Amino acid sequence: MKSYNILLQDNKKWASQKLADDPHFFERLVNVQKPEFLWIGCSDSRVPPNEITQTEPGQIFIHRNVANLVVNTDVNVLSVLDYAVNHLKVKHVVVCGHYGCGGVEAALSKTNFNHILNMWLRNIKDIYRLHQQELDTIQDTTQKVNRLVELNVKEQVLNLAKTSIIQSAWKQSGGPDIHGWVYDLHDGIIKSIYEIPAGSPLDPIYELGDL
Repeated sequence: MKSYNILLQDNKKWASQKLADDPHFFERLVNVQKPEFLWIGCSDSRVPPNEITQTEPGQIFIHRNVANLVVNTDVNVLSVLDYAVNHLKVKHVVVCGHYGCGGVEAALSKTNFNHILNMWLRNIKDIYRLHQQELDTIQDTTQKVNRLVELNVKEQVLNLAKTSIIQSAWKQSGGPDIHGWVYDLHDGIIKSIYEIPAGSPLDPIYELGDL
């Protein structure tokens, strides 16, 4: 059997089991979507948001990309953020990276990954430059990658707070809070490393008026 057919077969088993456990499960999903969380995570296949948080469909609105970046010119992530904040009214936005991230590791190298990936990884290289003094003191490569993973998550949380989407929501509704987490592949535990509660002051250059 082809591998993709196995996925379809397993989907039918999953759907049948859900109905056996709760005959109204899909009926509820069809009629309402009120997630409390927006999850911005890495595309890495080893970090499935619903599984590692033990949440059901409908509880987390999810966006994933290489190295969980929030880039101010990325219409994809900003459209997800806009919809989650202004239409779904999520209470929390989570940026979750993971130790051993291949995207972060690639950004630390001098490898030419060609045009598109080079452009994307440049965002992480810029974070390295901002924190180069600290990172250059770390001799162990694995530890350096993992520290950059943490710093990357922190910078993406800050990038969220810089957006007019978040700042406008803070003024209008008093939310959402923004959280920076890192998932450890070695033990399956998520560590909270940074947080910006709704309404927190920012560097004045990023504060937007007339929202």
